[in-house]
Amino acid sequence: MNIYLIGYRCCGKTSVGKTLSRLLGRPFLDTDEVVVQKAGMTISDIVAKNGWDAFRDMEKSAIDQTTFLNQYVIATGGGVILNPDNVWNMKKAGRVIWLRASPETVRARMAADPETLIQRPGLTATGCMDEIETVLLARQPLYENASHLVMDTDILGIDAICRKIIENTQQGNA
Repeated sequence: MNIYLIGYRCCGKTSVGKTLSRLLGRPFLDTDEVVVQKAGMTISDIVAKNGWDAFRDMEKSAIDQTTFLNQYVIATGGGVILNPDNVWNMKKAGRVIWLRASPETVRARMAADPETLIQRPGLTATGCMDEIETVLLARQPLYENASHLVMDTDILGIDAICRKIIENTQQGNA
């Protein structure tokens, strides 16, 4: 079974995923990177040129491809849960872990990440904090529905998160 990491922007999916894959000796895949490589442009450019629907179609294709993989650690895009087919495919092919963070944590991590403007186009026309709070609130039930396990990333570091994920997956709880 694969391990899928879901959650909002800057919740640690890629950072946790890379560490988790190393600790478990499994390959790592980031579906956003798959989309960027296939398109030959950044996510911001994809959205600017073709719109969010085109990006979501490419994201769905990347998720579809992961169902043929086994024993991978897979970091997904923050909106992957917007498509019920993605959720169904992830649950069918593995365990889905929601890395959850508060709006304040997300904002601080986005401000500290130089890639934010390149890789994370705005989702709404509101300001950063309003957008984070609005989108997180709207997506919360979707993340809950999609996940087998929830990990709060506000306080725990990457290593502690990975240890808890490993513990839960080895016990068959995730």
